[in-house]
Amino acid sequence: MVASLTIFILAIFIGFELITKVPPTLHTPLMSGSNAISGISIVGALIAASAGDSWLAAFIGLIAVILATINVVGGYLVTHRMLEMFKPKR
Repeated sequence: MVASLTIFILAIFIGFELITKVPPTLHTPLMSGSNAISGISIVGALIAASAGDSWLAAFIGLIAVILATINVVGGYLVTHRMLEMFKPKR
């Protein structure tokens, strides 16, 4: 538990440092890539939902699937909107 918490806290610091150092021109491709990585969370949520034997585990897995799907779809919508901003106006 302590090792997992330590890794989680270190990941927060490393993630914050990485995001603050990225130039603005690379935000859209980086965001698109992170959306693809977030798709893996849907796979993990599906596995968690199907692995549980009790209804509580299946319910928590279902909530995880819903939240991961909202995260991925919302990320792609924001990325699409940002890419529309860079297209020349006719």
